[in-house]
Amino acid sequence: MGFLRFFKDVLSEPAFLMGLIAMVGLIALKKPAHKVMTGTLGPILGYLMLSAGASVITTSLDPLSQMIQHGFNITGVVPNNEAITSVAQKVLGVETMSILVVGLIVNLIIARFTRYKYIFLTGHHSFFMACLLSATLGAIGFKGVPLVLSGGFLLGAWSSISPAIGQKYTLKATDGDEIAMGHFGSLGYYLSAFIGSLVGKNSKSTEDIEIPEKWSFLRNTTISTALTMIVFYLIASIKAGPDFVSGLSKGQNPYIYAVLSALNFAVGVAVVYAGVRMILADLIPAFEGIATKLIPNSVPAVDCAVFFPYAPTAVILGFACSFVGGLIGMFILGMAGGVLIIPGLVPHFFCGATAGIYGNSTGGRKGAMLGSFINGLFLAFLPALLLPVLGKLGFNNTTFGDFDFGVIGILLGKIGNAMGNIGVYIIMLALLVALIVPSIVSKKTTAINNETEE
Repeated sequence: MGFLRFFKDVLSEPAFLMGLIAMVGLIALKKPAHKVMTGTLGPILGYLMLSAGASVITTSLDPLSQMIQHGFNITGVVPNNEAITSVAQKVLGVETMSILVVGLIVNLIIARFTRYKYIFLTGHHSFFMACLLSATLGAIGFKGVPLVLSGGFLLGAWSSISPAIGQKYTLKATDGDEIAMGHFGSLGYYLSAFIGSLVGKNSKSTEDIEIPEKWSFLRNTTISTALTMIVFYLIASIKAGPDFVSGLSKGQNPYIYAVLSALNFAVGVAVVYAGVRMILADLIPAFEGIATKLIPNSVPAVDCAVFFPYAPTAVILGFACSFVGGLIGMFILGMAGGVLIIPGLVPHFFCGATAGIYGNSTGGRKGAMLGSFINGLFLAFLPALLLPVLGKLGFNNTTFGDFDFGVIGILLGKIGNAMGNIGVYIIMLALLVALIVPSIVSKKTTAINNETEE
């Protein structure tokens, strides 16, 4: 049990996972020892920088969320992956850990023997999905070995299929870089790109916004992010009132606290960008070793924050539009008498920003704005529909926040409740067919959908 726990801790830590993948790739390329060492440490340190930046962002968003809830008198459920996972571990720890390990192995087997050659490297999201699967399958009636094997297969299959579904959009968003989306908000990003392709004809890219010379400092992403967030925080702090904000700031002047929180947010974004550059500098070359020697033509599927430097302006625009969509979704749910899903600023920042990047890649500014707005609406409705599926296990105070968790959880819950275990086995059979058919239909050995358009 101790070894399993150690193994799970290593595999659920994306920094180690990326380092291990890079090391295996460099050894496969027969690089000298010092190159293996530096090439292994680079992605580890880069991901730790990305995590540190994301942690600063999350910490800075928490008081903003509280100020908005208090200032505008909103109460309800705030979707948060980390919160529900920590609650679930008290009752589903062993199941989640076992599903995670089986899922990672299934993902590698699929990458080796099918055309779904995407290796999912975002370990914490695999862990969240393993938790969702253990909760929903457990609620249907799965237990023991069937629960672990079914959950592990579903995790491994979706880890392979979800990057492939929108890889053509990902290639567009990254200007043809050989990476894939390894984040379980993926369906929202692909939907945003699809919407962009419908509405964004002749719309200029967010990155081509012409800025007069006197406003040229806004081209500095860190400064423009800081200025945007200062406005957000000051409005929220004024609305919440100085007494409430002083409680959050532990006596510091409420408006100085608001400005410092906004500036810390901007620093977090800058650290994320620096970490991403460090990851890609070492991981992509090392991955050639995996792709050429061990799993031919494999493609790394990486965290959504890795995509931020490709369109920094779309990041802020996407966040803002997604948040507006979440607010409107909340009001619609309130008028319909449903559970109130308060927009979680963390999912709206990371998922909304990425939806903005994808929408911009196919439809410029219009695509970025409308795509991320629709993403925001779904981030209100999907958690509301997911809650009843998880409710039996007593997670009513929180729920999963991202797009894929909602879709997978609702699908399994509804079909499982209607058809029992047999319904889940039908879904698994459909996924198995989807995994095998492309290899039969085509003799190509490249990863499915991983071809740039001529």
